[in-house]
Amino acid sequence: MMLHVPGVLSPQQVAELRALIDAAPWEDGNATSGSQSALAKRNVQLPEATDTARRAGAFVREALTRSPLFMSAALPHTVYPPLFNRYGPGQTFGDHVDNAMRFQRDQGVRIRTDLSATLFLADPDSYDGGELVVEDTYGVHEVKLPAGDLILYPASSLHRVEPVTRGERVASFFWIQSLIRDDARRTLLFDMDLSIQQLAQSVGQDARPIVSLTGNYHNLLRMWAEL
Repeated sequence: MMLHVPGVLSPQQVAELRALIDAAPWEDGNATSGSQSALAKRNVQLPEATDTARRAGAFVREALTRSPLFMSAALPHTVYPPLFNRYGPGQTFGDHVDNAMRFQRDQGVRIRTDLSATLFLADPDSYDGGELVVEDTYGVHEVKLPAGDLILYPASSLHRVEPVTRGERVASFFWIQSLIRDDARRTLLFDMDLSIQQLAQSVGQDARPIVSLTGNYHNLLRMWAEL
């Protein structure tokens, strides 16, 4: 499942976050690359061990908890501390697949990367190129979203960032270990949750069919969840 999550950050929050990260020093993006990615990656990145990166990452993670759509779709067990990258003219990230595991240094644990997320932090009219291109069984998808919007997609997907030809593409990117490892099951639960919410608006939250469907949702979540 590939999902556009609008309005994770408001324009004011985007401006606040950009003021924080734009004033910080940046480093070569390959500081966090695996061997495959390093061959294709040309960008700069906010050093993840700095106080600025930790503050900015906490800012994003807090915003995620306020997004019902993100929480319903991702069913997050663990969110890897958000990272931040920037692409200027001529910079790009060629075809690659994200590592299956990421080491969370601050807690000394590894997370399984079920989902990848990109939170756009630059107005799409302020730069040319820089589209996120994701390939899956349904085809090739180009993504370039308004600042504050997020795209969520399976981390197993082949994807790339097209070369930037004008301006700067700035984004936060991170991975999620979901309570539901399997993408098909996670999609089923997401669709079921949306249907329950829509029906509840029509017939009322306490209607018996809604209570029954909600129980079925939680019983499936209980059956499939990995803690």
